[in-house]
Amino acid sequence: MKYKIEKAKVSDVPQIYKLVNKFAKKNFMLPRVINDIYERLSEFFVIRKNKEVIGCAAIHLTWTGKNEEVLAEIRSLAVEENFQAKGLGSKLVFTIEKEAKKLGVKKIFALTFVSEFFKKLGYQIIPREELPHKVWTECINCPFFMECKEIPVIKSLEK
Repeated sequence: MKYKIEKAKVSDVPQIYKLVNKFAKKNFMLPRVINDIYERLSEFFVIRKNKEVIGCAAIHLTWTGKNEEVLAEIRSLAVEENFQAKGLGSKLVFTIEKEAKKLGVKKIFALTFVSEFFKKLGYQIIPREELPHKVWTECINCPFFMECKEIPVIKSLEK
């Protein structure tokens, strides 16, 4: 079956919320409040099977303040368990990378609990100190801030 990836719509928000927080409860990602998803809806892409959202990912831009550099972050990457191991997570990542390139971004990163997945897609683990402090501004509000176990991974989009 062929799956279509497209920009998320307002009607997708409850399903995105449910999907992301399902994995957050299993400590695979950080939880999201529904208001945050609505406010950042333009950052989200979804994969649907019929009308059901079976996967999602978001792109978030961060200005580093250094040489006018902008980084793209992959956020809230999730695929329903029944649809995993079919390459859908990779397709979502490639969609986010393509969007970042269209915007002129040269580097993309993620903070992840599943670094092996990203390593297979050409990302490298880096020390968190290599990411600009701006990246961590939202982290201060995270309940896991002081005991963060997320692993920073990064990839150059210049080739």
